[in-house]
Amino acid sequence: MKFIFVTGGVVSSLGKGLTAASLGTLLENRGLKVVLQKFDPYLNVDPGTMNPYQHGEVYVLDDGAETDLDLGHYERFTNCKLTRMNNLTSGQVYQTVLNNEREGRYLGKTVQVIPHVTDQIKKRIDLLATQSKADVVITEIGGTTGDIEGLPFLEAIREFALEVGYNNAIFMHVTYVPFIKAAGELKTKPTQQSVAKLREIGITPHLLVCRCEKPLDKELRQKISMFCNVPVEAVIEEKDVDHSIYEVPLMLQRERADDLVCRLLDLHTPPANMTHWQEIIRKLIAPQHRVRVGVVGKYIGLQDAYKSVYEAIIHGGVGNDCGVEIVQVDAEEIEKNGAEKTLKGLGGILVPGGFGERGIEGKILAAQYARENKIPYFGLCLGMQIATIEFARNVLKLAKAHSTEFEPNTPHPVIAMLDEQKRVTKKGGTMRLGAQPCQLALGSKAALFYGSFVVNERHRHRYEFNNAYRDKFEKAGFVFSGLSPDGKLVEIIELPNHPFFIASQFHPEFLSKPHQPHPLFKGFIAAAHAHIHQKPL
Repeated sequence: MKFIFVTGGVVSSLGKGLTAASLGTLLENRGLKVVLQKFDPYLNVDPGTMNPYQHGEVYVLDDGAETDLDLGHYERFTNCKLTRMNNLTSGQVYQTVLNNEREGRYLGKTVQVIPHVTDQIKKRIDLLATQSKADVVITEIGGTTGDIEGLPFLEAIREFALEVGYNNAIFMHVTYVPFIKAAGELKTKPTQQSVAKLREIGITPHLLVCRCEKPLDKELRQKISMFCNVPVEAVIEEKDVDHSIYEVPLMLQRERADDLVCRLLDLHTPPANMTHWQEIIRKLIAPQHRVRVGVVGKYIGLQDAYKSVYEAIIHGGVGNDCGVEIVQVDAEEIEKNGAEKTLKGLGGILVPGGFGERGIEGKILAAQYARENKIPYFGLCLGMQIATIEFARNVLKLAKAHSTEFEPNTPHPVIAMLDEQKRVTKKGGTMRLGAQPCQLALGSKAALFYGSFVVNERHRHRYEFNNAYRDKFEKAGFVFSGLSPDGKLVEIIELPNHPFFIASQFHPEFLSKPHQPHPLFKGFIAAAHAHIHQKPL
């Protein structure tokens, strides 16, 4: 079994996760079985309690693990099916070590970072390798080289590489080569300093992936090679992409990064066949059709807050050979300026998940505007609850209908807390999480899009449709097209006399891939295009 460790230097947000995922794509297409994992140095046990502005979206796995958004890249770019074993935080490590100490498992020894914390980290690499039976394990180390909280992870992978031996583990360091506009040139010094810092820790990178705005010329590559002690062929250019993140695997292939990795790890495989990936890029760069859709949210200021949603919309476009312009709409702007002024001209409107009261009334106005004007509407989690509240207020005439999350004393709690959640006191990891089965109604639009009557989708919520109101809604034409197997939980709602008005309590964005668009997103984009152009795709 072979191991690749991906580290990052100079600054954060360099795209280590995308680089690791892209390398995984190339290795998979060479016939290897690949598994990826992410080590996060923060002390939170998981990102489930973090504000999206702090950390970006929380990506949910089938087994209910709330994880880092880079795991979304791993699943979108490769065929990996990830579990909680694929994401490890300092919080989890220290929690385990301290529990072991309280239980006397260290037999009276002084508990220290080395070896107890580092051993726990190495154990996780070993465990994933054993369980996955993969040919290659790619481990991304979060944070930036030199950060104090990341040191135990770097020490652990240094030890691990030593233990597994030559030709079995390599280090890939992602760094930044900035372009100084005033000087008109790229500067290699930050990369030199970052590699020097890594070597102080005892790690010498085998490959340097250089993020840059301008191409690296031969002279610059030679300079980086000499000062960073890596061969010239191991200085990999990773220039900012022109159109889409899905160009990165092809960029790394052009740089022969996967060839070099296979040579270093003594892996004998044919070249990666990326024909299908090239077709995805063609549809992104030169699509046959185009459409604009609005995403109405409260975390619009941060691109990563709705990362999977944006990617799934793009995938829906790929599935229709349709370029999608995503218009980011702040829900509070709708409250100030009205839905007509803010949303006019859009092919479709999507309301994603979220928490908290801010912007709720703007989202309700967006759902009303979509329903009344026959504009395709797609609601995800909170977006389903928003559609329910809007229908209750404006069709059923239930004044002040609301969710008890936002208005505990509402006279019409059409959305209420799950019974099992009422006794929960801890916030982290306690929602209804992970993959759950959903049965689709015969003849429903949802069943038509899925081409199936039973699906499994990932959840992350505490509140649900209040069944006390189900009869009222059904009599008014509100269709419950997806239910839990016992019929107690509403999973999908839709309106029959509407081009596309579908909302789900689950998060379909987590199961979408560029080469396998989620059927609901694919249907949404098709409906959005038909709405604007008055003809189906």
